[in-house]
Amino acid sequence: MRWWSRLAAAGAMLAALAAAAGLRPTAKERGGYPSAADAYSRPPLRFGSGGSFKVALFADLHYGENAWTDWGPAQDAGSDRVMAAVLDAEKPDFVVYLGDLVTANNLPIPNASLYWDRAVSAARGRGVPWAAVFGNHDDMPFEWPPEWFSPDGVPPLRCPPTSMSASGVDQGCSFRGTPRIDLITTEISKNRLSYSSNGPKDLWPGVSNYVLQVLSRSHGDPALLMYFLDSGGGSYTEVLSSAQVKWFQSQSQFLNPNGRSKSDILHSARSLS
Repeated sequence: MRWWSRLAAAGAMLAALAAAAGLRPTAKERGGYPSAADAYSRPPLRFGSGGSFKVALFADLHYGENAWTDWGPAQDAGSDRVMAAVLDAEKPDFVVYLGDLVTANNLPIPNASLYWDRAVSAARGRGVPWAAVFGNHDDMPFEWPPEWFSPDGVPPLRCPPTSMSASGVDQGCSFRGTPRIDLITTEISKNRLSYSSNGPKDLWPGVSNYVLQVLSRSHGDPALLMYFLDSGGGSYTEVLSSAQVKWFQSQSQFLNPNGRSKSDILHSARSLS
């Protein structure tokens, strides 16, 4: 299902902790890996002069699904129009992509990053910063469609330029998909508006585990903490691990020891289904 909804700063999926001591964790305290804001000098997120911070939430966009049919590209075009309409009407301060941006199991060549880039293009084109968390379809292994075994057979495949393995063998088309770390690294490196992060390495293969702070307008202390949790699926088991729970607890204790800030937990609901 392709759907969208709005997220107000006062609420999200799960409300949990709160409040900030006005401290900002170092990369080491977060787990040794810099966030996008650290690595690329993103400005801090802040509430507006009216005391609001509006977030648009897009989930299950599934770009690239059934790409070899007329239906699939038409759905992608529809998603383009809906996101453009929402962003133009609501004018959010931030966008969260809540998993399943692409349907990797329908992509027969490792080009999921191209579809991923299209998914975030509406926000980027309007100068709206964003962050993403992974769903179960974003790096799911390719699945051969049943209709490819019909009399019509496999449709023409557009392979990337010929690549040679270390042994000199032509590898041809690849069906391995685009790994999570490749998707998120490409997004961060090519988009200065991206606040996504590859998270602590000790939580991999779950990549999108990180925290974003939204500062208050008046005092500059964190007034909202958004926790992004990679709940798996696709290339590995769908799970929120005990290591992620411990990481979340340590982050919330460090960032929010006195329970004064609003805190939201964001993960892909689809990848737990």
